[in-house]
Amino acid sequence: MSAPTGLLDTAPGYRAGRTLPLRVEAVRQLKRRRTLVMGAIMALLPVVLVIAFAVAGGSPDSRDGRVTLMDTATASGANFAATCLFVSAGFLLVIPVALFCGDTVASEASWSSLRYLLAAPVPRARLLWSKLAVALGLSAAAMVLLPVVALLVGTAAYGWGPLEIPTGGVLPAGTAAQRLVIVVAYVFVSQLVTAGLAFWLSTKTDAPLGAVGGAVGLTIVGNVLDAVTALGHWRDFLPAHWQFAWADVIQPRMEWGGMIQGAAVSVTYALVLFALAFRGFARKDVVS
Repeated sequence: MSAPTGLLDTAPGYRAGRTLPLRVEAVRQLKRRRTLVMGAIMALLPVVLVIAFAVAGGSPDSRDGRVTLMDTATASGANFAATCLFVSAGFLLVIPVALFCGDTVASEASWSSLRYLLAAPVPRARLLWSKLAVALGLSAAAMVLLPVVALLVGTAAYGWGPLEIPTGGVLPAGTAAQRLVIVVAYVFVSQLVTAGLAFWLSTKTDAPLGAVGGAVGLTIVGNVLDAVTALGHWRDFLPAHWQFAWADVIQPRMEWGGMIQGAAVSVTYALVLFALAFRGFARKDVVS
């Protein structure tokens, strides 16, 4: 339920672009308990891993003679930051994206405040753009927070040094830090599919947990399907198939092919889902 377009266009002093400023929406979301809790989880994970390594003896053991990124976690702060991204990219980082994007519209509906926002009047497209921009910003902040804290904690625990590559060779500390920036950017792009799913579901339901849980569940289904090798080349169309393509960055010579394909798949799905969200919400009868 929103004011008629003709009335808005003729109202003195009305400017659609000035309704629901990003600053106001960002402050509202930052003050919410779930934002603070998620930030605390992202910041505490590296500390928990350092304690786990210390309790286990300080250095993970390789399995079956193969050296993995986990096996070099305690070599330096850069290795520890890369390991934190490795263990969290598959599932943990899915949660803040699904939470921030899936809760944003559905929570307003569950509080019965959505119709009042639209009657303010805030155009529907403007409301969705503001909420989506803030949700993506918070998701990006969560992904940046984790490796930054991991780098600080890892440097304090294991020292500042080069990144030891599991397959052999090292990257100087400065180069490793630059590569980790690329890794974080790619992980964010790869999570746009989850963001699109959560945001689309958020415009379809009044239950925030339904939108968040649905996005997480569908992401898990994608991971399961990617594990089915019988699908062959069909797996190339699954975003989950490319979620660890960033491993090609932490090599002596970077390879961009996998990340380009993964980014293309993720962005394509995300654009379709965002478009569905805007199209559906524009026609939705908002009564809550």
